[in-house]
Amino acid sequence: MLTFVTVGTFQFDQLVQTVLSEAVLGALRERGYTELVVQCGKSDFELAGAVVGGNTVTLERNGVRVELWRSRESLDAEYRRADLVIGHAGAGTILEVLRLGKPLIVVPNPTLLHNHQTELAGALAPYLRTSSIHDLADTIASSDPGATQKFPSFDGSRFRALVDSEMGF
Repeated sequence: MLTFVTVGTFQFDQLVQTVLSEAVLGALRERGYTELVVQCGKSDFELAGAVVGGNTVTLERNGVRVELWRSRESLDAEYRRADLVIGHAGAGTILEVLRLGKPLIVVPNPTLLHNHQTELAGALAPYLRTSSIHDLADTIASSDPGATQKFPSFDGSRFRALVDSEMGF
């Protein structure tokens, strides 16, 4: 099974370092995940020097095959092939993954302006799991994808009804 980790276009050193830690790799392996693909963005971590430009680094660590790269034009293919997605709590990432019906663990980046990712993750709590850097291994170990609600499919008429209501129609 495959886990995909994304930090988006930002730098989130702590998340990349944490998913490469013995504790997280062990938790993933115990849950049956044998592959870990990490989109590391601009993050600085122990292998950052090898992951430059369009380079992909592949290695084996703690019984898990790990692939690291900086960015791609689209992450849709990675989301689709993943059995679990772990990511920063960016709105785009969350919505794309939830619309695909994939299990999602978000780790809000507390260094971003006003910690808005924590607020977004909290608002979407029924549909995903939220973790901190320090609790990620435990969150993976205790995660039950069936315990979260199914994200509702897009319904454009709801927005139209809201606008109509506000306009007095």
